[in-house]
Amino acid sequence: MANTFKLKTKAGVTTLATVYTVPSSTTAIVLGLVVGNTTSGAITSTITLSSDTSDTETNADVEIITNAAIPANSSLEVMGGNKIVMQATDYLRVYGSGAVDVTLSILEIT
Repeated sequence: MANTFKLKTKAGVTTLATVYTVPSSTTAIVLGLVVGNTTSGAITSTITLSSDTSDTETNADVEIITNAAIPANSSLEVMGGNKIVMQATDYLRVYGSGAVDVTLSILEIT
């Protein structure tokens, strides 16, 4: 098994946008997620994890945060030391009510 640390970024998100999709035959561990407000006013952001993994568990779209307030020209650290395990085809989406930049740190295991 190969372990590869990766950084995924997406700039100027103002609509629900996919930041990362786990490739086939891969497990990913989300190590960190930061959403930065690039506007001069307060905005909100929603982070959604979508899972359609075929196993014995029920998988669905879940919101990790919903309409979290981010002050002007600042950022929100979403993970706060926690980890999220994602399986092949799972994906992470971000929405900002104003322009946000997203930084996602992951470990891919293949």
